[in-house]
Amino acid sequence: MFTRKRWSTRLFKTCKSGMIMLLGALLLFITLFPNTARAATSVYTISAFTNTSESNLYIYESYNATNYGLLKGPAYTPPANLIRDPSIMKHTDGLYYVVYTTNWSGNTIGIASSTDKVNWTFVRNITLSAPTTIAHTWAPEWFKDSNGSLNIIVSISPGNYENFKPYVITATNSTLSSTTWSAATELAGIAPNYIDTFIVKTGSTYHAFTKNETTKYIEYATAASLTGPYTFKGTGDWAGWGSWVEGPALVQLDNGSWRIYFDGYSAQKYYYSDSADGLQTWSAKQELAGLTGLVRHMTVLKETGQPGDIRKLESYNVPGSFIRHYNYVARIDASVSPAEDAQFRVVPGLSNNAGISFEAMNYPGYFLRNNNGAIVLVKNDGSAAFRNDATFKRVSGLANASWTSYASFSNPNLYLRHYNNVLRLESIVTAIDKADATFREIAQ
Repeated sequence: MFTRKRWSTRLFKTCKSGMIMLLGALLLFITLFPNTARAATSVYTISAFTNTSESNLYIYESYNATNYGLLKGPAYTPPANLIRDPSIMKHTDGLYYVVYTTNWSGNTIGIASSTDKVNWTFVRNITLSAPTTIAHTWAPEWFKDSNGSLNIIVSISPGNYENFKPYVITATNSTLSSTTWSAATELAGIAPNYIDTFIVKTGSTYHAFTKNETTKYIEYATAASLTGPYTFKGTGDWAGWGSWVEGPALVQLDNGSWRIYFDGYSAQKYYYSDSADGLQTWSAKQELAGLTGLVRHMTVLKETGQPGDIRKLESYNVPGSFIRHYNYVARIDASVSPAEDAQFRVVPGLSNNAGISFEAMNYPGYFLRNNNGAIVLVKNDGSAAFRNDATFKRVSGLANASWTSYASFSNPNLYLRHYNNVLRLESIVTAIDKADATFREIAQ
């Protein structure tokens, strides 16, 4: 007969053993399926024209605001004239809009819309009126104010491509296909001969970054009202970006710091710089990898994108070597440059959410896909065949259960493995096969 004490002791030991088993199972589950709880990833979209075409819109995307891949280009050609200085935003109606410079001279700016940032449709031209002669209307930039108003900041010259000043027009309602716009109002305090004015708002302060056409520097001013008066806080080479730069565009990164992009047009380079102290001081400018020397005067839109986790995939039997793409072919290598070639967003499976797909970190929209046994990096064409070929299933590591292997979701007898450093999808038989098909995900 058990005493209460002996019964309690046995019950405690039984519960303790059960808890240990439960925790062990949970840890194993987390190890095998580290992406079960996926965080949303920010998507940064650039709208630009290029050195080779001022009549076509190009759209690029990034997950880190540094490495951009082409989403579509040309993505849009207006029915007439130009599409310089395209500024992108997402409106309350769920559509994306670009506003752009329509010509070197005149008093119009153009608007186009899209449901997906890929297919664009001409909406209308806006004819501006202002308390001055309008000979040249350049560099329109969307600005959504915290009071809900939708505005366009635009640079206007009275003639001879000189004495540009920033003005603002405001939509009277949210229907951009038919709304009327207010007359252009000058931004007080920014003297003549300033162009490409870009505004962001923090708290109750408006921050204007604008190019001084006399000195060719991007300068900085603040105001308590959108229309000013603005007071200059940084003039000349105040931020260390040098002269002969234009087209500033800003976005706030996930870590709270600000990034500015700008066009080094005289050197045919494109740059970015970061500020971690509220727009006051800036890091040394760096070239925008992949796009420098190609894009011109762009703006950037930040959105919350599809859930996914950024991972590196290390080989089990070649430690220090990682799955990467090279010339659009998947392989493993120990030395990868740029590092983003070996980073992938592990996202819900394109053909089935129970599986996973591998999206290139630096080529948004491009996924690892089976192509008759070869694993290649290909842009998603939306087809069922693509979705099936790009969807895999996590299983316990074939060579080590604490690692991971990846089976084809549509043919679970085939696994991702490396052979002579090249990634393939094959059946697995030998111990060497199993080791070649085992990987570890490392969070980035």
